[in-house]
Amino acid sequence: MYSDIPFWLSLVMIIGGLAALAWSSDAFVDGAAKVAKALGISPFIIGMVIIGFGTSAPELCVSVMSGFSGHANLSLGNAYGSCIFNIAVILGVAVMIFPLVTRPAVTFVAGPGLAAICLFSMFILRDGSCSRTDAAVFLAVFAVLLPLYCWFDQKTKVSDKSRRKKKRAAIEPAKEEDSSIVVAVAKLVVGLSVLVGSSHILVWGAVDLATFFGVSDLVIGLTIVAAGTSLPELASAIASARRGEHEFVLGNIIGSNLFNMLAVVGLACVIAPVKSFSPYVLSRDLPLLTLLSLSILVFGVNRRHPRWPGAITRREAAVWLVVFGVYTVIMFLQETGRV
Repeated sequence: MYSDIPFWLSLVMIIGGLAALAWSSDAFVDGAAKVAKALGISPFIIGMVIIGFGTSAPELCVSVMSGFSGHANLSLGNAYGSCIFNIAVILGVAVMIFPLVTRPAVTFVAGPGLAAICLFSMFILRDGSCSRTDAAVFLAVFAVLLPLYCWFDQKTKVSDKSRRKKKRAAIEPAKEEDSSIVVAVAKLVVGLSVLVGSSHILVWGAVDLATFFGVSDLVIGLTIVAAGTSLPELASAIASARRGEHEFVLGNIIGSNLFNMLAVVGLACVIAPVKSFSPYVLSRDLPLLTLLSLSILVFGVNRRHPRWPGAITRREAAVWLVVFGVYTVIMFLQETGRV
């Protein structure tokens, strides 16, 4: 359990922790990607696995630290809150910048697939706890789904391989590859070390802030911490949207949510099992996440020609942002006992 600290110090710890998370996750991802390339791992696997894990590393560290400190609601709130924030806010902001083109493989597989994982999570967590056995089930499903999705997604892209190479050459400036493996490993180690330390500081400040305002750990986890740990996805999505990299925007969010719901929750609960969590996780948060996941299919499908690429428009992005605003208001009203 964390000790009480002055209010101003909790704010400093939250702001500083978020800033350190953003820097360290970027350093960790960059170092991991360079190490993977040096070892001959394919660019696709780097993007799906290394980058996907890297952008979810803040959620993982914060959830594990929260579990160790006895704040189960903050742990799960961070994981599921980040997933909600990823779709409703990050995708919403990215689409507001530049409407996204969606492939049928994304709309018909990824969206419903994430929704199915949400329903599966509700079934596993239906007793209001997450034991090590439950966590092991999450990790086992993750171990099966990740390579399966990588194989399926790669197979669907074979036909347009040459087009994607030309597109990347046009939108990505040439990068110098003169960084040594030693520098890459150093960035990997330093990034991971700062990531763990800043997560500890962020959780401490968040718990104290929740106590000061008289709200639950779940609220802080679903809002401040969830938004803060999603900073890597937000920065990446905005940059990609401006360059018109539609697949990377959606792939980053889908991959991150896959990690959060299965790997982050699974690893956190294997290390520190959750004996009891707020019923709102099952009655409010996971149902909303299910609907948001399905909305990727509803918004992204080409209604006239389902087998052709579709597009998510700014009007649909506005729906996501409004839904998130309403959800936030309802959450605060419920957690403060006003409804």
